[in-house]
Amino acid sequence: MTPTSLAGSARQAPLAAPPAPASTAHDVGLALLRVVLGLTVAAHGTQKLFGWFGGGGLEGTGKFFSSAGYPAGKAMAAVAGLTETLGGLGLVVGLLTPLAAAAVLGTMLNATAVKWTGAFFAPQGVEYELLLTLGAASLALTGPGRFALDSLLPVLRSHRLLRGVGAIVLALVVAVVVLLVRN
Repeated sequence: MTPTSLAGSARQAPLAAPPAPASTAHDVGLALLRVVLGLTVAAHGTQKLFGWFGGGGLEGTGKFFSSAGYPAGKAMAAVAGLTETLGGLGLVVGLLTPLAAAAVLGTMLNATAVKWTGAFFAPQGVEYELLLTLGAASLALTGPGRFALDSLLPVLRSHRLLRGVGAIVLALVVAVVVLLVRN
C-alpha cells in the first residue's frame, strides 16, 4: 500500500465506535454499589434520628453537632439524620438517584470537614468518609443502572451526566453553606 492509499483508508474509518449497550454485569455492579452504600448511609441516619445501632439519637447527636460548632445542634442532627436516611434509601431503590446521591454527598462533605485532622487512615483519618463521598458522586454521574426505580421514569433516562454534574454542584453549594454556619 502506498502512503496515499493508507491515508485514504484511515479517512474512511469511523471516528468513534458506537456506544456499547449496557451490560447486565454493569447494572448488577451499580445495584450492588447503590444498595451497600445506601444501606450504610441510611443506617448512620437512623443512628442520629432514633439511636439505633448504638447511635446517640437526636439528643446525643445534637450535643455532638453543638460541640462541633453547628448552631441548633439538635435541629442540625435531625437534618443530617433525615438527609442520610432518605438519601440512603433513595440510593437503595434507585429513586431520584442524582438527588439521593447529592444528599449523601453533601452530608459526607460536612462529615469529612468536621472529622478532618490531616490524617487519611482510620480511626483518626477520613478514608471512610471519602469512600462514601466518592461513591455517592460516582452514582450521581453514572446513574443507578437498569435495576432501579429510575429506569421506569423516562425523564431520568437521558442526560445522565448533566443531571449528575448538577447534583454534585448542588451538594457542594449546600455543603459549603452548612459549613459556613459553623462557628
